[in-house]
Amino acid sequence: MITRADVDAAAARISGRVRVTPVVEVDAGATWFKLELLQHTGTFKARGAFNRVLSAQESGELDPRVGIVVASGGNAGLANAYAAAAVGVPATVFVPTTAPAVKVARLRAYGATVVQAGNEYAEAFEAAVGHAAAAGAVYVHAYDQPEVAAGAGVGGAELLEQVEVDTIAVAVGGGGLMAGVAAAAEGVAKVVAVEPVRCPTLHTALRSGRPVDIGVSGVAADSLGARRIGEIAYAVATRTGVQSVLVSDDDLIDARRRLWDEHRIVVEHGAAAAFAALTSGAYTPERGERVAILLCGANTDPSDL
Repeated sequence: MITRADVDAAAARISGRVRVTPVVEVDAGATWFKLELLQHTGTFKARGAFNRVLSAQESGELDPRVGIVVASGGNAGLANAYAAAAVGVPATVFVPTTAPAVKVARLRAYGATVVQAGNEYAEAFEAAVGHAAAAGAVYVHAYDQPEVAAGAGVGGAELLEQVEVDTIAVAVGGGGLMAGVAAAAEGVAKVVAVEPVRCPTLHTALRSGRPVDIGVSGVAADSLGARRIGEIAYAVATRTGVQSVLVSDDDLIDARRRLWDEHRIVVEHGAAAAFAALTSGAYTPERGERVAILLCGANTDPSDL
């Protein structure tokens, strides 16, 4: 469980390590984009990575000889490889064999040791946890650790300082970003959690009354393809009343293309989910409702826009 206090502590810890990303008004007085895709490594995850690594360093948990281990579909790996390099420790990143080549190449460019294991995130996760235990490295979860979720929430707190909104739309995979943003916005703004129909981790958990394993597939599975919503995310979502909506692969493809055609913004399919909620009608704002759409990542091949 995390709260706004955890987000504020993370903000203080990672200050100077991450960028303050801009907010762009796209519909006068009604809709804004929070451009987290401009964060270091092209994804919001740099915030949580730094918070986890710096917290481990402060507590003495981090052995600089073996560093950190993370399992990732790509983006968490990039963020943690970047954070580890900035702090001066090694990073080993486990990715599924389906991880996009562009992300694998960038991981290696950041100096990470890349291990490809399994066809889905869950399989890479199992391999990474075993490696971390054997090596004595700090394990950094892609989304379900308090430091990681609280760090992600710094972007939400930052957004609320930049513009006054009623609602924040955010994509959900494992739920770390949603948890952090919902904790940051609790009592201030509503959070709409957007997932692909083919990766509905939060939606299924809310319907079932608990996190459960699901099958994942579709165009956004590389970034939103967790099999189960995180325990932290589920707890925060139920505590704060997060609203869950689903979008189709066609909705994601259309929203991603429209972001480029109409706004000249390039994002990956998963990051288009928050925008797709509005463009598809999965979420329809009330009259006068002010909505911020958090665009969370741009590690993609733009050739198929």
